[in-house]
Amino acid sequence: MRLDIKVTKKQKRFIDARENEVLFGGAAGGGKSYGQIVDALLFALKYPGSKQLILRRTFSELDKSLIRTSLSMYPKEIYTFNSSTHTGRFKNGSCIDFGYCANENDVYQYQSAEYDCIRFDELTHFTEMQYVYLISRVRGANAFPKQIKSSTNPGGVGHSWVKSRFVDPSPSGESFIGEGEMSRVFLPSLLKDNDFLNKRDPNYRLRLEALPEREKKALLYGDWNIFEGQYFTEFSTSKHVCEPFEIPASWRKYRTIDYGLDRLAVLWIAVAPDGRVYVYREYCESALPISAAAKAISERTPIGEDIYATLAPPDLFSRTQESGKTKALIFQEFGVTFTKTSNDRECGWLAIKELLCDTGRGVRLQIFKNCTEIIKCLPALNIDRIRPTDCANEPHEITHAPDALRGFAIFHTRPNDSTASTKRSRWTRDMWEDYYTADEGGKKYLKQKYGEPQ
Repeated sequence: MRLDIKVTKKQKRFIDARENEVLFGGAAGGGKSYGQIVDALLFALKYPGSKQLILRRTFSELDKSLIRTSLSMYPKEIYTFNSSTHTGRFKNGSCIDFGYCANENDVYQYQSAEYDCIRFDELTHFTEMQYVYLISRVRGANAFPKQIKSSTNPGGVGHSWVKSRFVDPSPSGESFIGEGEMSRVFLPSLLKDNDFLNKRDPNYRLRLEALPEREKKALLYGDWNIFEGQYFTEFSTSKHVCEPFEIPASWRKYRTIDYGLDRLAVLWIAVAPDGRVYVYREYCESALPISAAAKAISERTPIGEDIYATLAPPDLFSRTQESGKTKALIFQEFGVTFTKTSNDRECGWLAIKELLCDTGRGVRLQIFKNCTEIIKCLPALNIDRIRPTDCANEPHEITHAPDALRGFAIFHTRPNDSTASTKRSRWTRDMWEDYYTADEGGKKYLKQKYGEPQ
């Protein structure tokens, strides 16, 4: 059987790529999904009995794009598709599973599977955890090539890790070796590279040019330095990252944390007399029980460094059913005393935006360049699809350091009643509990806020 298939030069480069991990794409209209479908067909025919998995984030996306394209392209004489199992089979024994992973835990449905090639369409819609787990399913005792071939546009929950894994390490089109001696390559594809689409729909470019500037840069030019859905568009490495210097002893210093067994994130922050805020130290680690987390915080705070307050979110002050104690109280037993900050997400993110904004006198937030996690994670946060005023909680692994910064930002910008210390008020039980678990700086703050207790 003779197949009459036409591809662009960039699509052919993608089909011919033999690196272990291949990323194809950049701009909208570059022919990425079509290239995947053609490549999957040729792989199945070249290697009889081979097994492939093609993934989108949701089944709706899968059904409306890749499945429809494959059904219209693959010859019915040699290919059948089972709509119940979402599996396509070839007469030579090769098969293609069409799958989706709406949630991170969905990856475990492939726990015992083996594939010769896994294909991610719109890779930036997946989290790094999903990608790393699923590439472990590329295995087998046969002699077929073992590859992970992906296509995508900039943007989405995975933008940051995809950029870091494929785009940043090497010039586009050049192979390089990543972790585990895996060869990788990024093959950019722009609308101008797709002659077929340009001829059939010449107005598509005009529609992309009509987009707002940020979206136009991402979708028309494939600009990986800006992407649709980014929450903190104000962040700029040149403006907000600075060389480390010795913080004067007279500056007020804070520690602010986000804690869970999955991740501890601690930021040390100093406030200069002119109001500028400096993140000058960070510590992030996973799987630490409270005793180890408290020890790590104390060990990384030099003796003699005066910390005005150590800020923690309200959930650490909730009593556990097991012991009846709060996590904050257990931290205190191990030498770290907290001051409760607010968990108002919208106000906290807005407070960070205020610190990032350039009001004409320079930006107020500066981050030492050795604080790599907050520098990486803050600009990678996405707008929540349901609540546009909030940041998305996914991928969860990038939210911890920004959550710690949010706790400081809302505490720092919350107005105090300057006359509160001169009046007396009746405190609630919660106020007294906050007071007893606070350090000296925190107690002073609570008196300023609520007035002298009765």
